[in-house]
Amino acid sequence: MTQTTDDLRAWIGRSETVHDTVSPTPVAALTATLDHPAADTAPGTLLPPLWHWLYFLPLHRQSDIGADGHARRGGFLPPVPLPRRMWAGSQFEFISPIRVGDQVARTSTIDDVSSKEGRTGKLVFVKVRHEVRCNGEAAPALVEFHDIVYRDAQQPGDVAPPPQAAPAQAAWRRQIVPDDVLLFRYSALTFNGHRIHYDRRYVTQVEGYPGLIVHGPLIATLLLDLLRREMPTADVASFRFKAVRPTFDLHAFHVQGEPAADGKTVRLWASDHEGWLTMDATVVLR
Repeated sequence: MTQTTDDLRAWIGRSETVHDTVSPTPVAALTATLDHPAADTAPGTLLPPLWHWLYFLPLHRQSDIGADGHARRGGFLPPVPLPRRMWAGSQFEFISPIRVGDQVARTSTIDDVSSKEGRTGKLVFVKVRHEVRCNGEAAPALVEFHDIVYRDAQQPGDVAPPPQAAPAQAAWRRQIVPDDVLLFRYSALTFNGHRIHYDRRYVTQVEGYPGLIVHGPLIATLLLDLLRREMPTADVASFRFKAVRPTFDLHAFHVQGEPAADGKTVRLWASDHEGWLTMDATVVLR
């Protein structure tokens, strides 16, 4: 690494604010992508949890894009020199509604930068805090912490961490077929150029994965979409998820859920075709 951890920690506290309008077309497009019937997207329509990811898109110039399809390192995010970047997890507090037609502002701040040695080499973790405000309000409608992990390129002989078995029983279960079209549509909706989601040659020959990687945010969205299908009136107060294992487009996978006896907590998780846990999540309802 050409940057020390102390160099990278100098980015802590850096902040940027971007503005957007919650327009109806992305809502209609994600509704179709998740295979729901067409629904009203008139001004005032409530934005489902996590659908704010359809806005504040990363509009980097083409000349600023790196070899992996992401923006080149530096700028707002610290210039971590490790080549593989993954969305490791997020934590959310949903404070007040976000609706179609709202004028929204997102303030992002580098909250922490840390590193450690893993079984396959150096790992760098960057935590970003996002606060979304609507229509000039002082208090945020949404607070999100986004965990990013950077790691070295795949090396011959690297040993994958041991898989975890997903829970054997679930009250809710839905099969998802992650075909190329689903991955393309979600990449397009979020303006995500990361080549691991659509470029099979790149992801297999350069990054060393067996197939296209299903977006972590897409899986998280599908988990909350499962809750929405099973409990349409659920009011989500908080949500957290952790990516446990990559999901590839080679096989169907499942999103599953189990409400707790307290009536306020729901565990949600995703599992691959072999029954291994790929994402673990918890919802707290109001």
